[in-house]
Amino acid sequence: MTVCPVPAEQQPLTQYKELCESWFFRWPSNTFASLMRPLTVGWLLLLPITLLVASGSIPLRHDIPRLVAAASVAALVLPLLLLVRQWLGWTYVHRRLMQHRICYEESGWYDGQEWEKPLDWREKDLLVAQHQVRPVLSRLLRALGVLAALLLWGASLCQAL
Repeated sequence: MTVCPVPAEQQPLTQYKELCESWFFRWPSNTFASLMRPLTVGWLLLLPITLLVASGSIPLRHDIPRLVAAASVAALVLPLLLLVRQWLGWTYVHRRLMQHRICYEESGWYDGQEWEKPLDWREKDLLVAQHQVRPVLSRLLRALGVLAALLLWGASLCQAL
């Protein structure tokens, strides 16, 4: 049994478990639909605000289809920000699970240390990274692709109208 000097809250498996238990980071952990549902709700919540802001434009006020298209595209900003935040959190944990050494701090930012993971820790971390975290990252990447396609489609629609 290897004694680990890394504080429990800085260990990659603990950080993974914290992400899985978080209401926000849990969205992509099950299915693609469980990720898209809250993103759609966020888009729908922001849509009335973007419609109100877009209606302040005199040319758009007199062109309802362009007004709705512009507001719809602008409302995609919230889901984009939520996805980027999730991507950053999950990639950070994935990177720490994949590394052979754990960077940690004992009491503050000035005393950074590194600890070499024992072989059994590395194997367990690699399994979690490959079979638990990678599917989450692929769902997030797919959602980012859908969002990028919607942004491009909406922008081209605004130009075409």
